[in-house]
Amino acid sequence: MNHKAIYNTHANVTSIDDAEGATDANGNTVTLDEALITAEVTRLQGIYDSQEYARNRKAKYDLLNQDELRFDDLENNTTTWVDSINAIKAEYPKPV
Repeated sequence: MNHKAIYNTHANVTSIDDAEGATDANGNTVTLDEALITAEVTRLQGIYDSQEYARNRKAKYDLLNQDELRFDDLENNTTTWVDSINAIKAEYPKPV
């Protein structure tokens, strides 16, 4: 996440080497503003954290055979697919 924060806060950085530092398109060393980077890392982490519910939901959705559930529901006049989706959403609610 640090590299992304550096690229986001220092438009002239074109390359980052953890041992050598950040450079511009001409290979010149770019002086980095650590306060800006720290603030950007915090912002990016907040975005990542706020999407945890979505990552958890997707992992559960991927375990379902949704096409088969929908087909079976149509054939059997059941609501298994909707019930499964609602259960996942209840388990991992969207933050308000």
